[in-house]
Amino acid sequence: MNKALGTAALAAATAIALAGCAGMPGSGGDWQTLIDGGKGMENFVNLGTANWHAESDAIVADNRVGTEGTNYLTTKTAYKDFQIRAEFWVNETANSGIYMRCSDVRPMTDRTCHEANIFDKRPDPSFATGAIVWLAKAPTPVPVTGGKWNTMEVTAKGKRMVVTLNGVKTAETDEARENGGVIGLQYAGGVVRYRKVQIRPL
Repeated sequence: MNKALGTAALAAATAIALAGCAGMPGSGGDWQTLIDGGKGMENFVNLGTANWHAESDAIVADNRVGTEGTNYLTTKTAYKDFQIRAEFWVNETANSGIYMRCSDVRPMTDRTCHEANIFDKRPDPSFATGAIVWLAKAPTPVPVTGGKWNTMEVTAKGKRMVVTLNGVKTAETDEARENGGVIGLQYAGGVVRYRKVQIRPL
């Protein structure tokens, strides 16, 4: 997809989705499956140049055109208060993450969104794997996710956001923005696989 056209399409979809945030269930929404094995590409917009594609057991990215810019699979729906659960596999050098409550997608960054990071080898480990970038630091030592399947869960309710990785709480904050926004699965290098992604509005 042409990057400019993809960004414009996503911006339009985001505006429509954000308008619908007020109508979300107040609590106890059903789990919605966004990725199930190699199925689910139709639930996302491919924003950027990463080669996201379906394989038999997962949605995968392992390359991109160039080394700069925004590369995400982004939901067509905006979410405000929610739980999200993602099963992922990355190699040791991969850079990924779950981007949430994005206030803007032009550009879409860890400043315009909240990011639950998946980046074991981040040069500054303060906000490496398990962190909420810029809000809650990663555990010490940084969790190792490369080379195996992992499960990350994020609960966002009002200003509170909690991240757990493989059943262990790794980050929490009471300073999250309360706006709704799309959710993005980031690709910024290495090999990234998502085999199950589910979300439940709260």
